[in-house]
Amino acid sequence: LFFFMNMQLNFFYLCSITVVVASAVNLSAQINYIHMLNGTNFKAWKEVVEIILGCMDLDLGLRVEKPTPTPKNLDEDKVQKWERSNRMCLMIMKRFVPEAFRGSISESHNAKGFLDVFEQYFTSNEKAYESSFLAKLISMKYKVKGNIREYIMEMSNLVSKLKALKLELSDDLLVHLVLISLPTHFGQLKVSYNT
Repeated sequence: LFFFMNMQLNFFYLCSITVVVASAVNLSAQINYIHMLNGTNFKAWKEVVEIILGCMDLDLGLRVEKPTPTPKNLDEDKVQKWERSNRMCLMIMKRFVPEAFRGSISESHNAKGFLDVFEQYFTSNEKAYESSFLAKLISMKYKVKGNIREYIMEMSNLVSKLKALKLELSDDLLVHLVLISLPTHFGQLKVSYNT
């Protein structure tokens, strides 16, 4: 009987270790799904970070301000949960932000503030990208030596990039920009389209 009980305890111990290890592996796999932040992927990076932290139930520090205990409400458990969430959010986000970006931001002890600073920084960069893509699109001219299909696809790609930055251009406008950018020996194509 003692042997059987000992085996049963060992079995439960092994099961609990397996659950802990599987949980750690799962957390690691989820965290590793986050890509390194760079100058062009902030929106996607932020979305993935929020989803993963939410799935891990660690996003409290991103969603709410730190609870302040009052004499009537001394709920230390809420404060401890928020502090743990905030600390974990900061560690995970910092892991996927290059040192060069972190160096330009003052040390933050608040996950929501940390994310907000990067959002402001990259939002201003997105406006620069908008201007750059739009200027390139408007100034493009077809060079007769190149492939016309590749040229049109390049213009379409710029429109897609602008759309991702919330600046949508209609397909009709794209067609007009393509036609305007073609040299004069494509005159027949321009006339055919306009009639």
